[in-house]
Amino acid sequence: MEKPEILSPAGDFICLQAALDAGADAVYFGLGTLNMRARSGVNFSPADLPEIAARCRTHGAKAYLALNALMFEGETRKVADLIAAAKPYVDAVIVADWGVVSLCKKAGVPFHISTQMSVSNAEAVRFVAAQGATRVVLARECTLTEVARIVRETGVEIEAFVHGAQCVAESGRCLMSHVTFGKSACRGECHQPCRRRFVVKAIDFYSDGKGNPVHDATTEFEVEPHTVLSTKDLCSLGFVDKLMAAGIASFKIEGRARNADYVATCTRAYRRAVDAVADGTYTPALAAELTRDVSRVFHREFSDGLFYGRPGADQFTSVENSCATTVKRHAGIVRDYFMKAGVAQVFIQDHELRPGDEIQIHGATTGVVELTLGELRRDAERPAVAAKGTWVTFAAPRCRVGDKVFYVEKREAK
Repeated sequence: MEKPEILSPAGDFICLQAALDAGADAVYFGLGTLNMRARSGVNFSPADLPEIAARCRTHGAKAYLALNALMFEGETRKVADLIAAAKPYVDAVIVADWGVVSLCKKAGVPFHISTQMSVSNAEAVRFVAAQGATRVVLARECTLTEVARIVRETGVEIEAFVHGAQCVAESGRCLMSHVTFGKSACRGECHQPCRRRFVVKAIDFYSDGKGNPVHDATTEFEVEPHTVLSTKDLCSLGFVDKLMAAGIASFKIEGRARNADYVATCTRAYRRAVDAVADGTYTPALAAELTRDVSRVFHREFSDGLFYGRPGADQFTSVENSCATTVKRHAGIVRDYFMKAGVAQVFIQDHELRPGDEIQIHGATTGVVELTLGELRRDAERPAVAAKGTWVTFAAPRCRVGDKVFYVEKREAK
């Protein structure tokens, strides 16, 4: 069975490196505007393109630029310039607007159809392929049976989301944020009203006898549960074998606004799952183990999405925030690294450290390093605690001056 591409999100260089080190075959990213994470502030700039491409090529990975927001009149030149700047460095552009499709074709840049275009049947896939699309990210409303049929009937490369946050509007063509805040999700500016609490006001009126309504009283109450419109996250680790059997060419992990720990953990889990299916070692026990692994990082409970049909009320989460079984606390910063000895010197700023603690080191070149602390040293001393305001050295596989050090705190699963 042919392995699908593992496609990971990259919001910055730390996440990019984390994805590549964890085994991603490709990454997707934005350039500040006109993508579905434009508001998040987690984006690259055109000046970063050569470095992005260099790192991807070093790892034998592909790079896809997300230009998947709607383009307004007057933005054609801006988008054309972005496409021209990206052309030498990316393998394809992800698009959701027919104007952007036209600009990609004029520039000779391969393009993939975003899930934002709501392509949900074989006829639509054949149509966009005839316009030059080399891949289609199907609408997230498609069931696994429908996906398999589309792959079989079209022969077009199909990409599907396999993990991460889901919009209450599924494929993301949602107007709630625009109506409530004047910020359009279709422009990458979603303020996520679906994740908020809702209050219902019942206003009572009576007539003054002349046919005029008079306000009498207002009854107000909060909707329970608070998460009435907040969907669970998608997790496909329990049926990766079925996704592969359906012929999906690329497994896409959502999360360009997530941190590097999330990117590394999810990429590594799907890498292991895909490899296990390919070599015949994928089992329910392995799927359960990998699901526990991804439960360590940000998520709002898990579901199968719409792969097995239209969901009911159980598609909505019962928690307001993350269910992650670990949380990171900023501890300090790497002040020096002694390459030959494999020892890091760290200045403790916010959270004390002890031998046996689980920590992570994050850096733009380092990516994510995870380790359990061994012996701590400060000159000839062996302190039992590295307190705030002190420095300490410990063995670390690799890191660089300026990298951030985090204490990993375990917590009860919700």
